[in-house]
Amino acid sequence: MSDERARVLIENYFNGDPEAFEALMLLYLKPVYNFAYRYAGDVASAEDITQETFVKVWKNLKKFDRAKSFKTWIFTIAKNTAFDFLKKKKAIPFSAFDTDTGENMIADTLADPAPLPLELFEQKELSQMLERAVSALAPHYREVILLRYFEQFTFQEIADILKEPLDTVKSKSRRALIILRKSLHQ
Repeated sequence: MSDERARVLIENYFNGDPEAFEALMLLYLKPVYNFAYRYAGDVASAEDITQETFVKVWKNLKKFDRAKSFKTWIFTIAKNTAFDFLKKKKAIPFSAFDTDTGENMIADTLADPAPLPLELFEQKELSQMLERAVSALAPHYREVILLRYFEQFTFQEIADILKEPLDTVKSKSRRALIILRKSLHQ
């Protein structure tokens, strides 16, 4: 994705070409959706987050500073939208299913999620394990990992998106990788 291509499309849109915004959306739709899916963990939430992100982009496009990176700007909006969306979602804790005797009908019926040793060598299983481990990270670590390793942002771009110092982003990345390493080697 080229920021230069985005700038041209934005100029065309402001010069009266309504199809330019559609082209801009198509240019970033898949990466934003992929980020939202990895952040939220399910298709419906990812679709909602992606849609809301593009509505916000459309409403705020005039505020975009064209001297800056459009990719960074749109992913900042996507990250904030995903964070707000997940904050609104309420999780039901497993303890809500505890009976008076202390049994938990949900936890007691869950299968052991640990894969068989032979399955660990299959690429698909490794990928699934990694996705589970990433989704189990605290949100402030998960967003750094997703932006860095799944969306290929530089640490500086991530710092700009998160509005945090560069060293803080690097530190979060190191800590997240240590946590991931430990969880994958259990």
